[in-house]
Amino acid sequence: MIRVLGKGLTAQAIKEEYNDVILYDDSDFDSYDKNSDEVTVVSPGIPPSNKMVKESKNIISDYDLIYEQMPFSIWISGTNGKTTTTQMCQHILKEKRSVCGGNIGTPVSKLNKESKIWILETSSFTFHYTNYAKPNLYLLLPISDDHVSWHGSFEEYEKAKLKPLYMMEEGEIAIVPQKYKDINTVCHLITYKDSDDLCEKFNIDKSQINFKEPFLLDALLALAAKKIIFDEVDYETINTYKVDEHKVEEVKDKKNRLWVNDSKATNVDATINAIVPYKEKKIYLILGGDDKGANLEPLFEYMKNLDIEIYTIGSNFERLNKLAEKFSINFYECKILEEAVKQISLKHDNTGVAMLSPAAASLDQYPSYKQRGKEFKELVFNLRIF
Repeated sequence: MIRVLGKGLTAQAIKEEYNDVILYDDSDFDSYDKNSDEVTVVSPGIPPSNKMVKESKNIISDYDLIYEQMPFSIWISGTNGKTTTTQMCQHILKEKRSVCGGNIGTPVSKLNKESKIWILETSSFTFHYTNYAKPNLYLLLPISDDHVSWHGSFEEYEKAKLKPLYMMEEGEIAIVPQKYKDINTVCHLITYKDSDDLCEKFNIDKSQINFKEPFLLDALLALAAKKIIFDEVDYETINTYKVDEHKVEEVKDKKNRLWVNDSKATNVDATINAIVPYKEKKIYLILGGDDKGANLEPLFEYMKNLDIEIYTIGSNFERLNKLAEKFSINFYECKILEEAVKQISLKHDNTGVAMLSPAAASLDQYPSYKQRGKEFKELVFNLRIF
């Protein structure tokens, strides 16, 4: 028998693929056998503080459950850019019988076992419960403060992201930020400082790539993966990839003014990366939402010397207001997105850029970051000309 804690997408996929599976959630706690030695798969969204997790033995992840059937696998993680890097890898490896899934799209238990390559976006939540599954190639984007409330601290979050490096074997390869160059691993470790460093190490010509930061780093990691496996740099295919909505998505209003929909930016590092390409312009920045207890000061440290105004929304608007005061940054308390767009529209001209890059999750006011981004674009498109 396989016990699964959770009844969401991951749990349902396991139930469909395996016999004798029982799903549990918090409503089943009274009937839950706390002394059972049966394999217990914990769905990645359930935190370690959950009472059923604390009472369980023999805990594994869905990656562990499927590991013996897993073909050559590329795991992709980090704080920002995981989804884009995963999709870019799939895009340039699609002719090599690859499939992608994990944290996005198809749960691992339902991926095609006949595929030659699995490309898995992997969250720190999954890593926390994974005890022996490991990648053959690990692509790690930079790690910054996120999911502190789930893990309990940034140190635990970072530890989860680095966990695969301790399980990988000789001959397997990991590409990681230079910060982790001294980590104790037997796999072949390739470190990078930034995009230029990656270009140099893999002999990639940046001028041949149509993406700018923050997507340039994602593209370079995907190109590096293909070069490692197939010894080729595929500029032509990578340049046909289309970035998803709500990720540093540029739109124009009826006055031809530039607005950037970066609703996907749910943490500090994502917002900093989004600002970088526009840092020489006047910036009108909409911030706020559920910040999950993250340290926001690095964002304000970065912004304090820029020509920037902040428009605060969401459940953490008071916290943002205080930080803006502390760092002497002009701010306007708006509370809701509609009011922020309205206020910015009165000042915005063709020389500046207005951005929704909240550095926070959306669930305090919206069902998803996609809904938040959709509303932002509708508000921009419906602005009056006069």
